[in-house]
Amino acid sequence: MTNNIVLALVLLVVGIILLFFAYQSSQSMGDQVTEAVTGRFTNSTTWFLILGAAASVAGIGLLLFGRSTGG
Repeated sequence: MTNNIVLALVLLVVGIILLFFAYQSSQSMGDQVTEAVTGRFTNSTTWFLILGAAASVAGIGLLLFGRSTGG
């Protein structure tokens, strides 16, 4: 495996884990109340969503479009 593939897989796994944490956090009682009152998720849930999505997209993009440098 080249370094690009390993990096892509790590980014993808980390992104999926962060998205799982975002889902779990959004289902908590405190986050449900905050969303009902303000219409928004808490800051931690929002950051989990943003970082998880970014890491997942970066991992998928690197898997699909990353070029091996050879060696």
